[in-house]
Amino acid sequence: MLKFWLRPLITLATTALFSLALWAAADAVAALLFFSVALLFYIVFHLRNLRDLAWWLEHPESNEVPGGRGIWYDVFSRLYQQRRSQSNSQYDIEAALERFQRAAEAMPDGIVMLNNKDQIEWCNAVAEAQFGLNLERDRGQWLSYLLRQSQFSEYLAAHNYRESLVIKSLRNRDLTLSIQMAPFGDEQKLLLIRDITQIERVETMRRDFVANVSHELRTPLTVVGGFLETLADAEKLEGEEIRHYLRLMHSQTTRMQRLVEDLLTLSRLESSSGNAQENPVDVPHLIETLYREALSLSNGKHRIRLDSRAQEGLLGNEDELHSAFGNLVSNAIRYTPAGGEIVLTWENAGDRAAFSVTDTGLGIDAEHVPRLTERFYRVDRGRSRETGGTGLGLAIVKHILTRHQAKLEIDSEPGAGSTFRVIFPAHRVLQLTA
Repeated sequence: MLKFWLRPLITLATTALFSLALWAAADAVAALLFFSVALLFYIVFHLRNLRDLAWWLEHPESNEVPGGRGIWYDVFSRLYQQRRSQSNSQYDIEAALERFQRAAEAMPDGIVMLNNKDQIEWCNAVAEAQFGLNLERDRGQWLSYLLRQSQFSEYLAAHNYRESLVIKSLRNRDLTLSIQMAPFGDEQKLLLIRDITQIERVETMRRDFVANVSHELRTPLTVVGGFLETLADAEKLEGEEIRHYLRLMHSQTTRMQRLVEDLLTLSRLESSSGNAQENPVDVPHLIETLYREALSLSNGKHRIRLDSRAQEGLLGNEDELHSAFGNLVSNAIRYTPAGGEIVLTWENAGDRAAFSVTDTGLGIDAEHVPRLTERFYRVDRGRSRETGGTGLGLAIVKHILTRHQAKLEIDSEPGAGSTFRVIFPAHRVLQLTA
């Protein structure tokens, strides 16, 4: 700093000394006139450079840097260096911000940046979709005004951001969002929004699964336990009465056995990750086997027809396909009243192939159709238990078809029956050799 001011001090000191010398050599008027003129030129010199500095400060985008001389050369040089350093820092900050925004846009979660007044500074496209925001329109707006939910307003006001908040999306009530606030920077906040709809759905299914398994097992166990207590406490029972109790206990234990077997089958399908051995399957022969099984299961109560229009086979696991098709056939028999008709069909569907089971049963309301493949989901719980169903058949079908890249279509109308159709992709269809 001392060197910076040394040059103007030397200039002023030299002018003063020269004026004193002139005073000694001539007179005071000449010396004063010389000093005044020199001082005037010095002031004009500085005023001119101050003007250039003012212009440059008003036009920082200009690349023309004032030249300047003497002390002003140093001033302009230093200002120019600081400007370049600031420009580089600004560029680095803008580049870092751009990288952050690109990274935030690529994230699957919503991100909203808020200032210390909870006003929106920035948000990514996911947050716009989840909260119904528009960054250009809503920048600077209070988020609590746009997201009018009492839970969220209380969450912001509490300033306790250790826990997340779970709310329903205002745009889509089927979406469940987890919100977590994270303070950062100069009293700023980062709002992280995660779609946990699938997690919540899985958790709900898990709770329902545990509750349903417990209920399904408790009922037959209670019946069997009650009969055993009756037999143990009875002093004298007739042979027919004992046989009646034993038949009922056998029926309940058979029901539990079917439930356990279905649970094991479902567990095996879920854990094997599609690694089952696949071979060519003679589907026409498999359909004939299912037809004979259906006749035996129906025991003459229904009219059962076989309509095999195709001779193609499939690449797949025969045991799994037998299980899936068999579940569809047994469901049709179980839920079709006596005297009804059931048709088993194997046909071409363009370059694909389809197996379908059509019945003249009671039919299913449209609201129930999307949930039929859920575990233990029943349209009529009482009637399902009467017919001996475990509530896992269609869940097993769904897993098997997924492993075979097949699609299940359900057409049903109350009072007019149902059609369950399985469509296999072209790469699964095989021409069978004679």
